[in-house]
Amino acid sequence: MTATLEVTEGVGTIRLDRPPMNALDIATQDRIKELAEEAARRDDVRAVVIHGGEKVFAAGADIKEMQDMDHAAMIARSGALQESFTAVARIPKPVVAAVNGYALGGGCELALCADFRIAADNAKLGQPEILLGVIPGAGGTQRLARLVGPSKAKDLIFTGRHVKAEEALAIGLVDRVVPAAEVYEQAYAWAARLAKGPAIALRAAKESIDAGLQTDIDTGLAIERTWFAGLFATEDRERGMRSFVEEGPGKAKFL
Repeated sequence: MTATLEVTEGVGTIRLDRPPMNALDIATQDRIKELAEEAARRDDVRAVVIHGGEKVFAAGADIKEMQDMDHAAMIARSGALQESFTAVARIPKPVVAAVNGYALGGGCELALCADFRIAADNAKLGQPEILLGVIPGAGGTQRLARLVGPSKAKDLIFTGRHVKAEEALAIGLVDRVVPAAEVYEQAYAWAARLAKGPAIALRAAKESIDAGLQTDIDTGLAIERTWFAGLFATEDRERGMRSFVEEGPGKAKFL
């Protein structure tokens, strides 16, 4: 298998396993989609970590495989390519990318699909597709621009340069930089904390933010209002507010 899903105490780890560089060939792309959809539907998965191992997250697409594809072949494949990454972005649970080493091209695009990114102090991220005469095709032009802003995204995409961890943190491409040996541990801890939270409210928060960013403020507020009111029909809301009144803030335990 080029990737696996392991579940421990509510945290599902999607682990890339295609040594030496976790190149994202078609089989790996399809496997990522399959595992993301599995994580989305499994009740025992309440938060997700995406990890490539201690040495490398993912060094991009398999260029040898891609080199043999012509225009017609890529027209046929490009939709499935984007869908494999979008399946990760649409997991209705908190998702964190644990980035060691290189996250380039498709690897960077995969990290962009997470809600939060923890990077090693030796990590390097980037969208070098322009150096191959193409552009990012798995969501990079869209997700990167939404995350760091159009100007910074154009700098990275136009030049194809790699960004070291500290610069990635400064521009908002990653959210935390830690020693390489601690990346997975800290990503797991982030996910484990949220795995104990109210699952429906977390889904509501994620979908409200993600959907709201795609539309105008009034529509976004309507999305938020609908989710907010709907949560008053959940057991988690009853449990959380009862605990607040009886025990004080931050002590509720959710199922």
